[in-house]
Amino acid sequence: MNTNSVLKKEGIEIITKLETSQTEKIANIVATKICQAFPEHNLNTQNLLSSLINLDMYFAKMPDNSAVAKYHSHNNAIYFNQQVDLENLDTLVIHECLHALQEVKNPRGKLLKLGLFDVTKNKGQGLNEAAVQLMASIVTNTKPDTVKYYNMSLQTPSPLFYPIQTALINQMIYFTGSYPLFHSTLYSNSVFKNTFIAKSSEKVYHEIETNFDLLLHYETLLSLCFNQLSNLSEETQTLKKIKHIHQKIDTIKSTLLNISLSTQNMILQNCFNREFELIKDKNSLHEFQQKLYNFYKIVISNDSYHFYNQFYRHMINQLEEKRSLINAYGTLSYLNDLQTDLLDLEQEHLGLKFFHKLFDKLKLLFEEAVRDKNDGEF
Repeated sequence: MNTNSVLKKEGIEIITKLETSQTEKIANIVATKICQAFPEHNLNTQNLLSSLINLDMYFAKMPDNSAVAKYHSHNNAIYFNQQVDLENLDTLVIHECLHALQEVKNPRGKLLKLGLFDVTKNKGQGLNEAAVQLMASIVTNTKPDTVKYYNMSLQTPSPLFYPIQTALINQMIYFTGSYPLFHSTLYSNSVFKNTFIAKSSEKVYHEIETNFDLLLHYETLLSLCFNQLSNLSEETQTLKKIKHIHQKIDTIKSTLLNISLSTQNMILQNCFNREFELIKDKNSLHEFQQKLYNFYKIVISNDSYHFYNQFYRHMINQLEEKRSLINAYGTLSYLNDLQTDLLDLEQEHLGLKFFHKLFDKLKLLFEEAVRDKNDGEF
């Protein structure tokens, strides 16, 4: 499909190409701001400037008035809404410019990766959009805020654009730190993926990756439904049709809520469980407890959501048991060493099921010995 066909399909109508001076001005502002926002990633302002100046930039009529900019990789062009303020570039302009800088293509010019988005497998687009929007919000100094979407209250770094996705990816970097995420977003590598897998598991990462893609999919469907409502003429505005679209909207909103909360539950449960395994002394126990408590500040919630509170109480009980072990025997590094040795053994000779059963039994025997010791002290 040629460029004109793609633009027509997306409802983008070119008005005029930006003058060279305008392109250079945008490129200079964006390149400078990105380098200033992420100094730890060794970005070169001149290299970014060269990449952005080589893009074709156009003013265009956009299908959605809220759409400020759109980058197309097949012809290396950015299309700006004719209302865009070139003096004060907002997050969506930065967002699309970041997409242009993410590209990894093969020698024939075929797009392979876009940050966290593996184009060849069509996986990770949702995660990538969230990461890029988070970075764009940092570049433009957007203030985090608590907002409500789809019957959810959430604290997000990007209140207006991709609020749920940025809230969730902010939870992921609560455990990984921001450096791996931004590094992979800028350089299209697997640093963030591997870091998060180490903090949870490979299965969990891929489930979360799928959920982010689903959020993107259902939000697109929701937007189409709202467009259908707004485009109904007086002749077609029958009560039955309006009711059908509203029912569809309610169903999609409910689906978005369920995906968002289940994703959050996966993140906090798996990441905190993994960190709990690494507690070996009083300091790490205290740090874990503080981290567990502070997570409430970024929890997505609604009136019927209780998972975090239930999980918190469960982990506090688990911490008390581990505290008893530490008080009785000091640093528990040898217990972690035992787990590592058994993991190595399991990989070479044993089945995963056997390994878990064996370790659980050893742990129970160890805790029983502690209880017996404590009982004897009274």
